[in-house]
Amino acid sequence: MTDPMILGYAVPRGLDMITEDDAKRLTHVNVAFGVIRDGLLSMEQLPDLKAQTARIRALNPAIRIVLSIGGWTAGGFSTMAMTEAGRRAFADSVGRVLDEEGLDGVDIDWEYPCDGSAGIDHDPSDREHFTQLLQALRDVAGNRIVSIAAGGGAYFIEGTEMEKVQAICDYVQIMTYDLRSGFTKEAGHHTSLYAGKGDDSRRNAHDCVEMFRAAGVPYEKIVIGAAFYSRIWKHVADVHHGLLQPTEGVGEYGPGYGELLKNWIGRNGFEAYWDDEAKAPYLFDGETFVSYDDPRSIACKCAYVREKGLRGIMYWEHACDDTHALLRAMADGVRSENG
Repeated sequence: MTDPMILGYAVPRGLDMITEDDAKRLTHVNVAFGVIRDGLLSMEQLPDLKAQTARIRALNPAIRIVLSIGGWTAGGFSTMAMTEAGRRAFADSVGRVLDEEGLDGVDIDWEYPCDGSAGIDHDPSDREHFTQLLQALRDVAGNRIVSIAAGGGAYFIEGTEMEKVQAICDYVQIMTYDLRSGFTKEAGHHTSLYAGKGDDSRRNAHDCVEMFRAAGVPYEKIVIGAAFYSRIWKHVADVHHGLLQPTEGVGEYGPGYGELLKNWIGRNGFEAYWDDEAKAPYLFDGETFVSYDDPRSIACKCAYVREKGLRGIMYWEHACDDTHALLRAMADGVRSENG
């Protein structure tokens, strides 16, 4: 059996932080982000990509480096994908960059088809146009990778044709993080593997996997996500260590794991807890709740990947863990049964 893939998203700073050990542990890197300008791909956010990828390939020639396009608040998808000519022109611009930069494929992170929650252009026709856009990219990419980052919930399935999409894509990365996020006024796990006691929200990796499988995505094409960063809720009632307590504010983007280790976990009044039902850690100091992944929760996710026969595990974002402990746990976890 082939080991599951390990994929890391990396912004330019994260690319510079990939060490030789990191490069040998990773099978794929998704470079974040290309964006859409006037209907075509722009690399304005990745000015030094060729030099950065050359350094990483020298560390591990087998690594696959994929360009991710989009991200939160990155618009232009809906308008571009409205017409066949628009889709073809965009796909051609992607193909040129893949050739020029020597990249191994393209990853579409459209957040989200048919959904304006990120403040981007959207339309009910996005559902069909998303499929057609991916087919245009497949036509240009040939045998190179075509993948998507999918929102972890029913909203993404409802806004897409996942059975058709998965047939075009090499794999589907479910963003099983931010499951409680900047829209959620409830302190709880944002990246747990399972539902904890009393949690019927379906905001966990396992329920996401089963939703996507029911929508036509086979296990062997599913990649689940881990978070190298945290989510924080403030002014939380000191009940059950803050877990599943209602809040006035939403879950804010919090420190990366490296920062949590240095200044949060077991420090400044924050005590670490483990939710064994959810397979997830959290911190609480009596009023502030912090949700994150740690080596233990990542080991549980990796065991789940092997048990279910999933394609692999991925994470956002490499620069968030300067200790490199989470990627090390990921590599140990997915490969532990296969040497």
